[in-house]
Amino acid sequence: MSEVFGTLPSGRLVHRYTLQSTTGLRARILTYGGVLQTLEVPGGDGQEANVVLGYPDLDGYLNGDAYFGAVIGRFANRIAGGRFTLDGREYRLPVNSGTTSIHGGRKGFDRRLWVAATATADSLTLTRTSPDGEEGYPGDLRAWITYVLNGNSLTITYEATTDAPTIINLTNHSYFNLSGEGTGPVNDHLLRIDADHYLPTDADLIPTGAPAPVAGTILDLRTLRPIGPPFSDPGLGEGYNHSYLLTGSIALRDPASGRSMEVTTTEPTVHLYSAYLLDGTVRGTSGRPYPCGAGVCLETQRHLDAPNQPEFPTTVLRPGETYFSTTTYQFSARRRPDGDRLDGP
Repeated sequence: MSEVFGTLPSGRLVHRYTLQSTTGLRARILTYGGVLQTLEVPGGDGQEANVVLGYPDLDGYLNGDAYFGAVIGRFANRIAGGRFTLDGREYRLPVNSGTTSIHGGRKGFDRRLWVAATATADSLTLTRTSPDGEEGYPGDLRAWITYVLNGNSLTITYEATTDAPTIINLTNHSYFNLSGEGTGPVNDHLLRIDADHYLPTDADLIPTGAPAPVAGTILDLRTLRPIGPPFSDPGLGEGYNHSYLLTGSIALRDPASGRSMEVTTTEPTVHLYSAYLLDGTVRGTSGRPYPCGAGVCLETQRHLDAPNQPEFPTTVLRPGETYFSTTTYQFSARRRPDGDRLDGP
């Protein structure tokens, strides 16, 4: 099902598609930015709640800077100095965060209108062509984003082809709150990330060298533990804003609602951001404010700044190749017969 969500300044219409699974999951996706605006998931009491943060109207997505639920590209995360070299040629990108280019530049994939290629009751494929030179990136890049609800899971698949060598790194920038968006901070959510190492970064959040072990640091999330409030660490920053090298899956649990989410992906890293920059000035789809820590981002992707880090796996895409990435979010909700919470799925 689709409906008009709003009109861009250019006069082009933005549509919102509603997908629903047979088990009660319901997602609303915008053609603007490929945004996952809402994702309704049953809780331990059987009641559904929207578990992703979002703006209530198109103006929020046009003017906001939080990337709520958006497709990020051409290159997710950061590129140092807004430049990279490919096949001996240097390319310059817009610098839009300190000295770096972040999330594709000033007008990345999150601020572009996508076209619905196919739509069914439980799936949607969006597509667009990013022309050569858009935000400084080379090559005409054709991209497809597919959302599928299957039972209690949401799968997002990304594919792309190019007519000239380029770089690419796509992800989704949803903020999750399993109690329901607008219910306050997720400090009490339990998080596990199967990762023995993370990427140390400098003040601009650019990797400084080889991966480092998480053991002995606050970044060690190999067993479930509360996310907690923002921390302050001289070497690690003001809160979670770190890339982990995955060895397995990711788990997020909310004892209050009984909801759990497990994330599996083809990607080598997940960037964890605990939304410590939210300050209550933004009101979401429920009309309630989003305070510091109102959600948690789990951005599955390839290594940040990879084009400038030869030791990282390549993010180059060449003609004749197909970029492919998929991430699945599996939900469950459990409570004891007497109503007491269960700690696990």
